[in-house]
Amino acid sequence: MVILHAFLALLAGFATMALLVILLTAVLTRLVPSWVGAAGRPQPGYVFVNLGYSLLASAAGGYVTAWAAAANPLVHVLALALVVLALAALSALQSRGKQPIWYALSLLAISPLGVLAGGLVRLRVLGIL
Repeated sequence: MVILHAFLALLAGFATMALLVILLTAVLTRLVPSWVGAAGRPQPGYVFVNLGYSLLASAAGGYVTAWAAAANPLVHVLALALVVLALAALSALQSRGKQPIWYALSLLAISPLGVLAGGLVRLRVLGIL
């Protein structure tokens, strides 16, 4: 039962991140379609806004994971940060040549840091920090 609860806490945090990024990307591409670019290469404005809401989405995911993890929320947040780091690294490898390297590396750093920040905010709310 403990393992299932831990898995569900991680899943809730990751799902929060994924849903927020998907929704915000859809909204952004509808509001400013010219930022996406005709050749598939996003414009600088889109890239910076995407980095910003990716940070906020990952922080929300870290917060939800810490909230859902009844026992030892910090360990669960660290586990989610490692999962996100691994997935961001795989994504960076897959998108080599399709986007600027600084963008892939920024996402590689921003996502796990956002998860940690969101988890720490939740720990602060709980009075643990």
